[in-house]
Amino acid sequence: MTGMRVTVAALAGSLLGATLLGGAAQAQGADCTTIQKTLTERKDIVAKVNAASQGKKAKITAAAACTLFTRLQANGNEGMKWITANKDWCSIPDSFVEGFKADHTKVTSLRGKVCNAAQQQAAMEKKARAMQAQQQQGGGGGGLLGGPGLTGSFRVPQGAL
Repeated sequence: MTGMRVTVAALAGSLLGATLLGGAAQAQGADCTTIQKTLTERKDIVAKVNAASQGKKAKITAAAACTLFTRLQANGNEGMKWITANKDWCSIPDSFVEGFKADHTKVTSLRGKVCNAAQQQAAMEKKARAMQAQQQQGGGGGGLLGGPGLTGSFRVPQGAL
């Protein structure tokens, strides 16, 4: 989880640069300001990830984290597309482009790991529910080795031994 906090902090740092870039872009022309919407959305998603991952009581499910990182990746795809198309026209510095690209690569990698964990968790929960339903239906699990256990009766011999 510490690696995710460092990555999220790096994303937040790149957003600060993006905000500064937006100020310079406004002077260039109306087309150069359209990235601001994407960067604002990215900043909001990163804030949600930070809020969910910080603090002792902060709990986020793998599925919720997967959703956030999927949104963040989609936002990065949109941002990369815009930056590639408008880099020269809007005089976007190479350092910003490389930083955004590096952050997007990290997000893509983290998204893959988080969503894989969410899938594994969902599969384990489904298996646990199926086993619980089987046990409730009397389908076994009561014995020492997971079998149906002992059934029937055992007759005790009569008379003196």
